[in-house]
Amino acid sequence: MSGRDANEVKPGDLKEFVGLRALVTGGASGIGLAAAERLAASGCRVAVLDLEVTDVDSHFLAELCDVANAESVSRAVGRVVAEFGGLDIVINNAGIGAQGTVEENTDDEWRRVFEVNVYGVVRVTRSALAHLRRSEHAAIVNTCSVAAEVGLPRRALYSATKGAVLALTRAMAADHLAEGIRVNCVNPGTADTPWVQRLLGQAADPDAELKALSARQPHRRLVTAQEIAGAIVYLASPLSGSTTGIALNVDGGLVGLRVPQNPA
Repeated sequence: MSGRDANEVKPGDLKEFVGLRALVTGGASGIGLAAAERLAASGCRVAVLDLEVTDVDSHFLAELCDVANAESVSRAVGRVVAEFGGLDIVINNAGIGAQGTVEENTDDEWRRVFEVNVYGVVRVTRSALAHLRRSEHAAIVNTCSVAAEVGLPRRALYSATKGAVLALTRAMAADHLAEGIRVNCVNPGTADTPWVQRLLGQAADPDAELKALSARQPHRRLVTAQEIAGAIVYLASPLSGSTTGIALNVDGGLVGLRVPQNPA
């Protein structure tokens, strides 16, 4: 540590990602952008794939990509590989939300959310696998959700997609372990993201809704995008070479803890 106190270490100090190449879907904002920034700070070359990339910082490679469209995914991944000369890390972060009970969302809504949240992961991974197989530090990290593990009210459709992502993550980890490709996912609690901010903006009482969402987490606040990005980068790091097939909860204790609402 060159005589420095351990508390002085900042993200990027170890530069363990130098020479590695990553793509982040849904990387233009929120969790995806925070992950892209953390990867870049640690020495990684990063491509951001999103539906709108006009405002993406110039130090990222920005590619338009609709993960619900196979041709768009294939084209975007191909351009990233051509520019970077290969690919080491895939962050499958693109996703959309949905509210409602099992009877409140239409068939079209079910198809649309599955197209992005589940089939999008499949399409991007399928397009990237041939390139990841040539990497010495191949890693895939999927953005899942605590909704895959706990029952949340009026989140039937969203929870179903995230349950699929959790199962898919474990199956992919088993399928590609022998190829040297690690596959993990992060399970955020209720996070301060653009989607949640839109929900708050539509609420009859935004302050009351924020309090309710914050109260889900035992630590009594929303999870930050930067906290989730830290978990993504940990799982993607070559220093985590023995970590595969796990779901890392970043949820303020929501899944694992049962604490009093008003602790003494």
